[in-house]
Amino acid sequence: MWVLQVLLRDYKLRSYTLNAVSFHFLQEQKEDVQHSIITDLQNGNEQTRRRLAVYCLKDAYLPLRLLQKLMCVINYMEMARVTGVPLTYLLSRGQQIKVVSQLLRQAMKQGLVMPVVKPEGGEDYTGATVIEPEKGYYSVPIATLDFSSLYPSIMMAHNLCYTTLLQKGSAEKLGLTPEDFIKTPTGDLFVKSSVRKGLLPDILEDLLSARKKAKAELKNETDPFKKQVLDGRQLALKISANSVYGFTGAQVGKLPCLEISQSVTGFGRQMIEQTKQLVESKYTIANGYQADAKVIYGDTDSVMVKLGVDTVSRAMEVGREAAEWVSSHFTPPIKLEFEKVYYPYLLINKKRYAGLYFSSSADTHDKMDCKGIETVRRDNCTLVANLINTCLQTILIDRDPQGAVAHAKEVISDLLCNRIDISQLVITKELTRTAQEYAAKQAHVELAERMKKRDAGSAPQLGDRVPYVIIKAAKGVAAYMKSEDPIYVLENNIPIDTQYYLEQQLSKPLLRIFEPILGESKAESVLLKGDHTRCKTVLTSRVGGLMAFATRRSACIGCRAVLKNDAAVCDFCKKKESELYQKEIFHLSTLEERFSRLWTQCQRCQGSLHEDVLCTSRDCPIFYMRKKVQKDLDDQEKLVSRFGW
Repeated sequence: MWVLQVLLRDYKLRSYTLNAVSFHFLQEQKEDVQHSIITDLQNGNEQTRRRLAVYCLKDAYLPLRLLQKLMCVINYMEMARVTGVPLTYLLSRGQQIKVVSQLLRQAMKQGLVMPVVKPEGGEDYTGATVIEPEKGYYSVPIATLDFSSLYPSIMMAHNLCYTTLLQKGSAEKLGLTPEDFIKTPTGDLFVKSSVRKGLLPDILEDLLSARKKAKAELKNETDPFKKQVLDGRQLALKISANSVYGFTGAQVGKLPCLEISQSVTGFGRQMIEQTKQLVESKYTIANGYQADAKVIYGDTDSVMVKLGVDTVSRAMEVGREAAEWVSSHFTPPIKLEFEKVYYPYLLINKKRYAGLYFSSSADTHDKMDCKGIETVRRDNCTLVANLINTCLQTILIDRDPQGAVAHAKEVISDLLCNRIDISQLVITKELTRTAQEYAAKQAHVELAERMKKRDAGSAPQLGDRVPYVIIKAAKGVAAYMKSEDPIYVLENNIPIDTQYYLEQQLSKPLLRIFEPILGESKAESVLLKGDHTRCKTVLTSRVGGLMAFATRRSACIGCRAVLKNDAAVCDFCKKKESELYQKEIFHLSTLEERFSRLWTQCQRCQGSLHEDVLCTSRDCPIFYMRKKVQKDLDDQEKLVSRFGW
């Protein structure tokens, strides 16, 4: 339960079942045994009891492996040590309690009492600045300059604190001269550290100096366990320092202070604009550089600069020089650092971009970095994440935008022709409330209610993530009425609404990444219209609609003509019956081979090649593939039996 709380709090996953989480982090799984057969396994033979024992052992073993892998205990213990709060508070309460604890600790040292403020919603303030992005696909290196711990640095540099804030008229009453205080970009007044050092700057200095020390020790440490502890400590110190600003800006909080939070963001906006102006004024052809530098995007604490250089190594060199020069214009400890180079770089919009990330070496990229793009979103089906990821790899790693367009067209064609595996079309959403508590009807909630009527024992419960697909229905039917259980869809051959997946799931993410490359008007006509969208395959459902009143009649396997009996072929096709039989037998053996491969894969996962597969994990794509092939195999065997040979 403790591990589940940590995962729900710190990680965004499509599913939180032990199987799904273990596969995501450990690439390990357990055999998912249905509760209804546990008694049969216990009352069976030695082998069935062995399987039940392995199931129970893995239930206990995998959470322990997850604790070790995610360093939950170490990280949370270090956070508790740094902030001075009980371990249970870190799971059950938010960020504010950590800052309150540190404030009380520092206030006690200085003989101060912290007031209790009744939480009330206050007025909003202007947040961080975002420099308007110059959208496009950049095939030249883009340097990223980043302010190190921007908001904590601003609070330390300008001594921003509850104890240093001057209310209107306070300066005159206290006999302070203009040299004793500063005026922030938002018009608020704070005394300088020479008059009084603030509590918040003291806390932040302690946290950041401790983090610097922990990182230095981490660099020299060789013992793996000690390295984990030091890494957990520096992470806890970083999170704590960054949460101090948020604490002052939380209007419904323990101790909100609009003057501090708006002053911090005011200084931040000013510094980003000043950085842009400084970089673009110095790095010009007139000053002897290769090209005129251009800031193509800036957000909160970083700027992306096109320096006009050809190589990653040169971009790194100029980036470090620029960071050092710009830092000299700001009050310490504010420091602009060179962080990374993106090459190539795809700038889609505000907070949406992707590129190959170069940091440690100029020769090989560290990773493909994506921000705000549908490679990780949980409310899309996995087809979207897989397609976007493959397209980005083709554009950025292979440097082949046209190849990415061709791949996107191929996937769209496969989707419309019903060639995409159903496991890729499953959407999952968490069931957080009952149907009556939702203001509007939701697809996953309506499905949960229908499943409860079919079988209350296996229906999703509150807190579960509900997997569903969107099925074809009459024109004008709302999407929430078209949600259906993937297994029910497979068993009853219900057609998928491929047009919904194209228009509501794929189109917007695809257009977002291809518009900067192809152009806004051209991207839609190239990707969503054309020959690849004209061919469609629609299955015939076995349930619902007119099928409730229809009687299915046999058709000739050769020409599809309706037959009066259950024979395999009509009189016209009788002469090529043996040829048709061989063709269907070949198809049957292909399906048998595919099913055998999937069955063996599931047996390997469960740890025995001699036992039947019992696993029913709906988080596993192999489960859906196995179900689909099993159904196709049964249908094909019935078709072959009609020959009577």
